[in-house]
Amino acid sequence: MLNINSITKGIVIDHIKPGYGIMIFEYLKLDKADFTVALIMNATSKKYGRKDIIKIENELDIDLAMLGFIDPNITVNIIENEKITEKINLSLPDRVESIIECKNPRCITSVERGITHKFVLIDEDKGIYKCEYCDQIYSWEG
Repeated sequence: MLNINSITKGIVIDHIKPGYGIMIFEYLKLDKADFTVALIMNATSKKYGRKDIIKIENELDIDLAMLGFIDPNITVNIIENEKITEKINLSLPDRVESIIECKNPRCITSVERGITHKFVLIDEDKGIYKCEYCDQIYSWEG
């Protein structure tokens, strides 16, 4: 059995859909980190069968909306003195900015530079968002 030591102070991103751990690892730029990080892929999960886990031995400002958008089943555990002090259950965010881009060629975001792409959640069960500017639909098959 693989054994990854517990961390003293930091963050554990748990219950990541298998294969999504590397995407989150790269998004958070953990490959450039100067502190201890562990990416565990395909770990056994009682709840989901398999999961990815990221352990970060450091305080880090994480965009929880982005993590929830990538995988709404993620749990973020804040660790202090080797104990979980806070457990954050994520969900699909109501709004996302600068995460997805509108594909509509007539949308203002395609025509004008420097406009922030904004999407609003319109169907949580199906993970459907719409562009705030042109109502273009974006479906997330998460």
